[in-house]
Amino acid sequence: MSKGVLVNRLSGLYLGSETRLESGIPSGIDQKITATELDVSVETVLGDAQADPRHHGGPDRVLHHFPREHYGQYRRWDMMAQFKDAPAMGENISTVGLNESQVYIGDIIAIGDVELQVTQPRSPCFKLNQQFGHKEFAYAMQTSGLCGWFYRVLKPGQIHIDNGVSLIERRSDISVREAMTLYFAPEFDARAYDRLSSCEGLAASWVNSLQRRLDTQKIEDWQMRLFGPKSG
Repeated sequence: MSKGVLVNRLSGLYLGSETRLESGIPSGIDQKITATELDVSVETVLGDAQADPRHHGGPDRVLHHFPREHYGQYRRWDMMAQFKDAPAMGENISTVGLNESQVYIGDIIAIGDVELQVTQPRSPCFKLNQQFGHKEFAYAMQTSGLCGWFYRVLKPGQIHIDNGVSLIERRSDISVREAMTLYFAPEFDARAYDRLSSCEGLAASWVNSLQRRLDTQKIEDWQMRLFGPKSG
């Protein structure tokens, strides 16, 4: 696919350095504030912090991009105990008019003078259940695919609120939406795992997870990730 503008203007930029305890578990999801620009390096966003570096952040997940219109859908599904909007998902970048079916794993994206690569969909966890006051919010995100996506940084620089999002190059035939479907299907599918793991640009953690499935011939247990330590 040739280079082209995906959206003309960002709807929001967010960062946050504060973290807090949610039921004894560190979380930074509800600590983002609005910014007019982001200073982006290869490893991090200046002034942005991760409460759980083992499962969040790192070079494959420097920036989280979440479509703002998804908030409306989750509200229509009655998945929120109270009204919440961006950046309640903990996102760094918000847009309207761009979703998981239009963005592909490995896409090279330009925002301002920053070049990024799409690495993976967001893998929802139980902290979303706490954040939105619904015990199955993470599960709803996993099954719906309304999850947003992560970027690695290829060229650091600044992202400004008035920047657009442009596609420089498409590197695979697997959209973020299809990646969610392949990865989170309840049935074991070696062919799907082979196809997804060979996708250029896919985050190393997803490649490793898919390889473990192929080695063990089974899917890992998602109960703890989706429902938390008190799920029984």
